[in-house]
Amino acid sequence: MSKRLMPSTTALQCFEAAARHLSFTRAAQELHLTQSAVSKQVAQLEEMLSHPLFQRIRRRLHLTPAGALYLAEVNKILVQLDMSSRYILSYGGETEVLRIATQPTFGERWLVPNLKGFGERHPRIHLDIRNELEPFDLVQAKADIAFFFGQGTWPGATCIELFKEQVVPVCAPELLARQRFDSAESLTEHRLLQCTSRPEAWHEWFLGQGLHTQNSYHGPRFDTFYMCIRAAQAGCGIALIPRYLVAEELAEGKLVIPWNHPKTSEGSHFIAHAEHAAEVPKVRAFVEWIAARVRVAGQVPDLKE
Repeated sequence: MSKRLMPSTTALQCFEAAARHLSFTRAAQELHLTQSAVSKQVAQLEEMLSHPLFQRIRRRLHLTPAGALYLAEVNKILVQLDMSSRYILSYGGETEVLRIATQPTFGERWLVPNLKGFGERHPRIHLDIRNELEPFDLVQAKADIAFFFGQGTWPGATCIELFKEQVVPVCAPELLARQRFDSAESLTEHRLLQCTSRPEAWHEWFLGQGLHTQNSYHGPRFDTFYMCIRAAQAGCGIALIPRYLVAEELAEGKLVIPWNHPKTSEGSHFIAHAEHAAEVPKVRAFVEWIAARVRVAGQVPDLKE
């Protein structure tokens, strides 16, 4: 294995401060070091990188193109170090961190409201919830728990079905006021908003009504359902959204259903964890909590593996 280029954090701090102030003297004052110490750290960094990071023009310090590029990377590293250190400071010795991955709109609209009371019941479990749009490796412990929509297959993971969903077309009330929708086919005359994670959604919805149209794949594409919802509210077109994600907008009249033909999606929502983590207390506690919330909501009679 080749030797890693691993400059010290002191060298990175000296470079970052000197680049910010464009002065070794002022960097030294900020870091409580001597000017020669800062200069030496930067010189060693330049030797390691085989590139000059600064140049002197008319007795003033300037970043070289390589220095400007490196500064952007060093800033990321120092910010991450600071965040990671503060992250650990916020926990007591008895606290366990449970890392949870979820798709953005599901997390905001369904997961977060269902977390109420979990902290009081399990005060020693700290939830670290992150949005994930791309697939990731659960087994490699990038997350302890993951929520996803699909068929319930994930190598090396235990997948527990939560609930199915129904999708409905939604649009701004103004669009419905201007246009009468008397059939599913009439929707194809308008811009269909597409969600990247469900490329077949419109096609399957039309197919469920005996229609086959090339327009089902056309229209602006958005990364998340939340963006689709906002685009529909803004009058950009018609979106096909799981009903539970737009219950609030429908109740408030911010969105309407132009053609009421709900369709049950092919997949289901699942909660998953690595197979070997089933009996880990923090994982078990969270899965049981979610199971109880689903049963209370009456979305399914019970959870099944």
